[in-house]
Amino acid sequence: MTEKKTVTSRRGMLKGAAVAAGAMSVPMVASAQTTTLRFQSTWPAKDIFHEYANDFAKKVNDMAGGRLKIEVLPSGSVVPAFQLLEAVSKGTLDGGHGVIAYHYGKNSALALWGSGPAFGMDPNMVLAWHNYGGGKELVAEIYKALNMDVVSFLYGPMPTQPLGWFKKPVAKVEDMKGLKFRTVGLAVDVFTEMGTAVNPLPGGEIVPALDRGLIDAAEFNNASSDRLLGFPDVVKNCMLQSFHQSGEQFEILFNGPKYNALNPELKAIIDYAVQAASADMSWKAIQRNSQDYIELKKQGVKFYKTPDAILRAQLAAWDKTIAKKAGENPLFKKVLDSQRAFAQRAGQWQNDYTVDFKMAYNHYFGRNAKKS
Repeated sequence: MTEKKTVTSRRGMLKGAAVAAGAMSVPMVASAQTTTLRFQSTWPAKDIFHEYANDFAKKVNDMAGGRLKIEVLPSGSVVPAFQLLEAVSKGTLDGGHGVIAYHYGKNSALALWGSGPAFGMDPNMVLAWHNYGGGKELVAEIYKALNMDVVSFLYGPMPTQPLGWFKKPVAKVEDMKGLKFRTVGLAVDVFTEMGTAVNPLPGGEIVPALDRGLIDAAEFNNASSDRLLGFPDVVKNCMLQSFHQSGEQFEILFNGPKYNALNPELKAIIDYAVQAASADMSWKAIQRNSQDYIELKKQGVKFYKTPDAILRAQLAAWDKTIAKKAGENPLFKKVLDSQRAFAQRAGQWQNDYTVDFKMAYNHYFGRNAKKS
């Protein structure tokens, strides 16, 4: 064989190898398919909470680069809001977005992540307890006891919720007695203890019930949600500050088998998306809630501070409620004991270290503030 033929032969072999390599690479690219997960929120499509669900999904979708896609449907698209947990566990849905207190009827301990004063912890401290003080493990233990095959992420510390919307403002504890009132979770027991007639309606049914006179008062959550849901169209009195749900968070649920089938990198993306969405949600809430608070005032809504007597009555009712539930449910007591130990330590630190921001606000914007 001549040198020219040898060179030509080698070039042919290299070209053939390149073609073969290219042929092998085609099916590898084609096989990298997108895993799509169908989620449902427990919120109406127009609610800011549904927007939060979409914000989380977008973070996952953006980071996953086409390998994983979460699609979020609004409440009722597949199942009613209060049936989300079962639907995700059974695989009817791949996941969901809601609040853990909605599962209160399955085990009362689940409401302790949202209802009540949490031994004086604010919502971000409750999340700290959940992630670093044993709460996450307790949620998994409760779901396992319920035979719910789900993976749960709590995130998004909610601002303190109002006492609610009232046809007539309440000035004393006696005014709460006999009221037909909407709330959920352990708040049902607390307000029942205070003498109200409670109806735990899903979010989308509250305003129509108020409008038709089926209930006298109701709480939902925040200025943005309450405005979008139409509360100011039917009621003009809102009582601010309450202990019934002062430390609540959102819950992101995944079907256990679907989540466990994901590779470690995609699981890490979900974990970091939860953390990023938690921070983003809390910042967005400050922006939007403060704007909508002003808009509600423009719509003629009158805001009142809940009297301290009613707040103290809530705490007393809470004490009776948790004493009863702890005696009935060992897991309830286990969660309470864990929260109490964390709150006693972390609460002392926060209360001792945190300055009175209201003093600074009043210095600049109060009645006696100096005009610049």
